Amino acid sequence: MTQHRDMKHRDIKLLVMDVDGVMTNGQVTYSSEGHELKSFNIKDGVGIKRVQAAGIDTAIITGRVSAMVERRATELQIGHLIQGREDKLTALIKLLDTLEIDISRVAYIGDDLPDLDAIKAAGLGACPADAAREVLAASDWVSALSGGSSGSALVRCRCGDGMHGYFHLQSRLPSLSRQWLLPRVDLGTW
Repeated sequence: MTQHRDMKHRDIKLLVMDVDGVMTNGQVTYSSEGHELKSFNIKDGVGIKRVQAAGIDTAIITGRVSAMVERRATELQIGHLIQGREDKLTALIKLLDTLEIDISRVAYIGDDLPDLDAIKAAGLGACPADAAREVLAASDWVSALSGGSSGSALVRCRCGDGMHGYFHLQSRLPSLSRQWLLPRVDLGTW
């Protein structure tokens, strides 16, 4: 396995997630009354809570504005919610300036072209298996599962053994034959 950009920092301080296609399967459903519906997998929430328990801050940057996303962020106690931003790298940089965190200490998970620059800039860029082709090519780690598929694209944090705050990425499927689906950074196993 190759190391990611010389692993500028192994100590991740902030996990940033897109919503549609990462925390959800990317589909938007409308009720007959015109209300938008989203489904979040409860197991993803458990993963986020474990990351937070390890002392890693969490954020959402999403291009859409949704009361459901606000509710989910509140339920999960996600520290920073930025909605309605297609310029995700700009939003990320502004957030990092406020938090005084270097971008090399960010793990960013996204699935589509608006996430691409943030994925490239982050210390660790990741995506689900069904991400846009350009995102797959740019990511340091690609999940074996699609977005919203029960922990598919979320990072699990392993605590102990002096590894506090160090990300170990988990794929629920065995190694896949297509190279772009294999983890690009050897961070151990869960």
